[in-house]
Amino acid sequence: MKQFLLPDDIVARTAAGMARPDTYLIPYETSSNRERSKITMRYHLFSFLTQGEKVVTYPTATARIGPGQFLLLSAGNCLMSEKLASANHSYKSMLLFFSDEALTAFFLKYPNLERLETPPFAPPPFHVFNADEFLTNFVCSLKLLLGNGTEWDASLQQLKLEELLLYVSRQQPAALSALRARVSETAENQRIREVMAADLPTHITVEDLAFLCHSSLSTFKRRFAKLYGTSPNRWLTQQRLAIAAQLLRQGTLKTSDIYDQVGYESMSSFIQSFKQAYGITPKKYQMQQPV
Repeated sequence: MKQFLLPDDIVARTAAGMARPDTYLIPYETSSNRERSKITMRYHLFSFLTQGEKVVTYPTATARIGPGQFLLLSAGNCLMSEKLASANHSYKSMLLFFSDEALTAFFLKYPNLERLETPPFAPPPFHVFNADEFLTNFVCSLKLLLGNGTEWDASLQQLKLEELLLYVSRQQPAALSALRARVSETAENQRIREVMAADLPTHITVEDLAFLCHSSLSTFKRRFAKLYGTSPNRWLTQQRLAIAAQLLRQGTLKTSDIYDQVGYESMSSFIQSFKQAYGITPKKYQMQQPV
């Protein structure tokens, strides 16, 4: 099974040191069937299918569309196949990729859309649109842009994206709400990663971490477990004990000098935690280190 990174594998590489565009408008055509491929999408995508058939599979659902049906796909991993309408026809589509940054800029520009209802459950990874007069003319306008040689005009592409998202906000508000939820989740996850990578004080609490991440305690714990595969309490304990082990290996401090430095309130709780993690007491651990 082939694997692709999109949009990277179908656009010109960005020169070193240059920022990636927030939108990519790409006419896509192939004359051969593409069997199921592994796709990693770094951007969200509007896929306007004009000829052929596309099948997209995410972990929770599968979408199959034909000509005149369009897909809004969220960034992430999926399986994708493309099928020709017949041996004498090509597979054709118009692709409009857009980044989290482009979507965030859209919501900042149109704050009234904040009133969109947030999905009470995990938002679906894709939405299907049937062609109507607006969408048919919208795709024609994209082709005109490409025909005029303006495909790399960032301001025009952003305006076309805004036009389409405003249409979605009226026709399928749940689709736009789901996108906003996904972008918010991405931003919150990034904030958690940044906070955890910072030089944190050893006495910091999980409540403190939730506050620094602009999150409620329950939401922080849930997101943290999803990102790190463990609870924040267990993660803090691991970090504190790793620092303690390093100090013990240095041999300049006694156990009684270390426990408070690494955030423990008592000597006994520190010894108990250290023994659970390393199998021996801090003193024995220190004695086993080479002089």
